Amino acid sequence: MPKLTPKIILVTGPARSGKSEWAESLAVQSQKSVIYVATAQLNPDDQEWQARIEQHRQRRPKSWKTLQVSIELAETIRESTVSDCLLIDSLGTWLANLLEQDADLWQKTLETLLQSLEQAESEIILVAEEAGWGVVPAYAIGRLFRDRLGMVVRRVGAIAHPVYLVTGGHVLNLSQIGTPLPQFLIDEIL
Repeated sequence: MPKLTPKIILVTGPARSGKSEWAESLAVQSQKSVIYVATAQLNPDDQEWQARIEQHRQRRPKSWKTLQVSIELAETIRESTVSDCLLIDSLGTWLANLLEQDADLWQKTLETLLQSLEQAESEIILVAEEAGWGVVPAYAIGRLFRDRLGMVVRRVGAIAHPVYLVTGGHVLNLSQIGTPLPQFLIDEIL
């Protein structure tokens, strides 16, 4: 029996747009065993950050399993099964945990993630921030984060279907109303 093609969904948008809530509603619709993959690192000294994490926790159904995965995202994806729906929230916080990687190691990490997505058996919903819609950050680390996140979203968006943009309290299915970039343009950003 041939392997079923996994369903990879990308939900992207700006801060506080409703991306996580939309992704959560898609996970409920999957009717699978939902595994919420939280990529944020806990920081008990940052009360505002802890409040944000708690807000996400309170929204999730009690039946969902939660995994704290700040770095080893590809391994978590590889371990999932066809009966799972992974909700990964978010690619931006995962990337922030890896910013100290040099360019070569980062490229290998990204390729490993993409390979795990393409080979996954589970349904996967990924939440990603859009950080490049404003001014160019004045600091090198900010530019690195913005550029790498843009690359991640572009590369994941090339293999995801559907791709949703959540902004201004509205959800747009970019796979229905948009035209994907040709593959040579996706590869050009390497």
